[in-house]
Amino acid sequence: MSRFFFNDRKQLVNDAIEGVILSARHHNLTRLDIDPAIRVVVRSDWHKSRVAVISGGGSGHEPAHVGFVGKGMLTAAVCGDLFASPSVDAILNAIVAVTGDRGCLLVVKNYTGDRLNFGLAAEKAKRYGLKVEMVIVADDIALPDNKQPRGIAGTALVHKIAGYAAEQGKSLSEVRDIAQQACDSVWSLGVAMQTCNLPGGNEEGRIKPGQVELGLGIHGEPGATTLESHNSREIIAELVERLREKAGTEARLAVLINNLGGVSALEMALLTRELAHSALKEQIAYLIGPAPLVSALDMKGFSLSVLALNETFEQALKADVETVGWQPPVAFAPMQTQPHTPLRGSDEATPSDNPQARQIVKQAADTLISLENRLNALDAKVGDGDTGSTFAEGARDIAQLLAQNRLPLNDAAALLQLVGERLATVMGGSSGVLMSIFFTAAGQSVAEGKPLPDALLTGLKQMKHYGGADLGDRTLIDALQPALEALAGEGLGAAIAAAQKGAEATAAMHKAGAGRSSYVNRESLEGVQDPGAVAVAEVFNSLK
Repeated sequence: MSRFFFNDRKQLVNDAIEGVILSARHHNLTRLDIDPAIRVVVRSDWHKSRVAVISGGGSGHEPAHVGFVGKGMLTAAVCGDLFASPSVDAILNAIVAVTGDRGCLLVVKNYTGDRLNFGLAAEKAKRYGLKVEMVIVADDIALPDNKQPRGIAGTALVHKIAGYAAEQGKSLSEVRDIAQQACDSVWSLGVAMQTCNLPGGNEEGRIKPGQVELGLGIHGEPGATTLESHNSREIIAELVERLREKAGTEARLAVLINNLGGVSALEMALLTRELAHSALKEQIAYLIGPAPLVSALDMKGFSLSVLALNETFEQALKADVETVGWQPPVAFAPMQTQPHTPLRGSDEATPSDNPQARQIVKQAADTLISLENRLNALDAKVGDGDTGSTFAEGARDIAQLLAQNRLPLNDAAALLQLVGERLATVMGGSSGVLMSIFFTAAGQSVAEGKPLPDALLTGLKQMKHYGGADLGDRTLIDALQPALEALAGEGLGAAIAAAQKGAEATAAMHKAGAGRSSYVNRESLEGVQDPGAVAVAEVFNSLK
């Protein structure tokens, strides 16, 4: 079943165009009022005093093409239906509407439908006495032997350079030559782990889990190669190697990091980081993005475009524009860091050894690390899916300190307080803070002379005080409190049984009183144990 917000499939593109025009911050876009099937967006501040630059193609690649209409880039954009070239009539109307004595340049992606429809419209426009030139963008390097490479995200760079040349008042032949030079100097390659979904269509499962397709088209066409990896560093390295073969190893480059529509901002930032550390890093002068510029609906993928720079291109990319979708370039430089001495508390405790304490810490840490995927799966049903990773991250840090013999194992108070300090630092979200409160308060109680079981109950009391959860609220407390109470009164065996019973009881609690599960409906909670409670039960069980 399609995952797509829309009302009427036939009106989807028209409605989307209206939304873009309404949100244009420069209030400089208007649509030609001709026919609903002719979708042409033009600059409302255009006076035909310069060469017009027109582009377009199928919709579904937003912000291309309407998002690039504005001073300094496109004069008009002609929008077809989803992934379908606009009609000859639509293109012709756009040419006639914006072209003056200076003429117009058509920037066309290298697809048969676009070439034919824009080409025929250009010939018809010439019959009206208009001067029309056309450049074809063919930046896709996915198929090295292809005589007709596709036009993909590099088209946005050609739009920017052609628009700059036109804005400078250059002649039509000069604008065409500069745009053609840009076409000859840009290369792109994309990769995706999931193709795009069309509204009203079914999801396609062509790309297998764990794989990515290299070089798939912006309409979901199958890629040229399959890679058996989701590793960001390996994928960037593969793209960079192929792009450098085209651009050379000496050229100064502007690199466009293009989101094909379905990649999270977090992942795009990670990919940008990998690019900055790749074999291309010494050649990058400017980064553009990461951002969607030429997307493919909701495709879970991205592309890299490299442009070999000269003085004109550099000036063109840096020039201001008044558009919705363009991203200004950023001069590339390594990440800056600022030295800072971290505040440390019990991290400074003197290491010592205690075989029994060592074994307890090791078993608890190993258990939490091994539970990562299981707890994440449980949390995905009742929360945000990260409980396992959060606990495992804390456990890995403590396990590393243990392996490095940096823990005060023979000083219970110092050990508990150090664990509290580390969990506050390395564990994310509320879990890290709550566990830090628990261990810190328990360590302070031991330092004041309380027996360990009583000190742990003090830690629990403080955690409940600050966290706001109690027994019956469907949190880890439902396993931890009965376990600690049993430990203080009857010993470890009773604590293990109490923890297990408490964790199992959470599956029958249909309403959470605290934590992420409190935002989840009754049906989602039914029969699912709380992942935090499971973690507590498994840790106690590992101490048998």
